[in-house]
Amino acid sequence: MNTVVVATSNPGKLRDFAGAARRHGVELLPLPGFDSLPPAIEDGATFEENAAKKAVHYSRLAPGQLVIADDSGLEVSALGGAPGVLSARYAATGPHSGNASDEANNARLLAELAGKSDRRARFVCVIAAARAGRLLRTFRGEAQGMVLPQARGTQGFGYDPLFYLPALGKTFAELAPEEKAGVSHRGHAFEKFLSWNDTFSG
Repeated sequence: MNTVVVATSNPGKLRDFAGAARRHGVELLPLPGFDSLPPAIEDGATFEENAAKKAVHYSRLAPGQLVIADDSGLEVSALGGAPGVLSARYAATGPHSGNASDEANNARLLAELAGKSDRRARFVCVIAAARAGRLLRTFRGEAQGMVLPQARGTQGFGYDPLFYLPALGKTFAELAPEEKAGVSHRGHAFEKFLSWNDTFSG
């Protein structure tokens, strides 16, 4: 079985990646000792920049390993693409206060959308692959949907309970991991990575 090393300790992301990996017969391995490693500085203006920063940084700390890292977030049409790269910090009180809770981020999103009829949104994920401190490639995946006025489902994380897929009649938080992997931004980006890795490794 092929293995993929991913640089994250976010349980929601690990669950998403594991669901995508199972669909393709791939074993997912968290980067050993991730929580004890010095963190990457995510100060890029785009998902691509932040994903690349993380992958390059952590690949330097994992000699010989092909390491992937991702940056992802929600872009809402009526908010000019916000929260975007600030998705995890949308409700944070200051530039150095770190990530906000899912509940706080969702509450701010709903407050910003109050009274707006345009609820269109998309989730974006960019996966970057690096080895020995060298960026190899990035892979972008998107999922189109809309923001509901109230949360539904308990299986997701982040904005998942508010992100609704009209074609399925469900939010991301109402989907099992493997089902979500087939339609999600992270699943689409991961599929592109696997296709490239098959060629790159072969």
